[in-house]
Amino acid sequence: MRLLQQDASLSAREIAEEVGLTPTPCWRRIQNLEKSGVIIGQVALVDPAAVNLGVSALVQIRTNDHSAAWLNRFQQAISDFPEIIEAYRTSGEIDYILRVMVPSIEAYDLLYKRLIEAVDLYDVRTVFVMESIKATTALPLDYL
Repeated sequence: MRLLQQDASLSAREIAEEVGLTPTPCWRRIQNLEKSGVIIGQVALVDPAAVNLGVSALVQIRTNDHSAAWLNRFQQAISDFPEIIEAYRTSGEIDYILRVMVPSIEAYDLLYKRLIEAVDLYDVRTVFVMESIKATTALPLDYL
């Protein structure tokens, strides 16, 4: 799993060489990980700067309405924004945190205006990322 998290394009033969197996049992193990839902997909990671997404923002949202109807409207609204690449319901003073990628501050402002028009929000605060110090898609596997 560590090797696949680093590079999902590796062949079963290449992984087998690294872990000391022959390709066939290695391939079967990978297939079993997919069938059991441990591996949920494979993607290509894209450099944001290469596709003109130089602004990363963390949007903190508070709401006064915690009803199921509001949550459904909110979930539907954010699903319509491809710029929102992650969304979390959180504990504490902040109800939701969104991770947003846009080309510019002006593009963020347009997204913000569309978002507050789409759903009622009590408070929205945005933190713009100045520098990415660590970013990974690899999960820690030491807890298996």
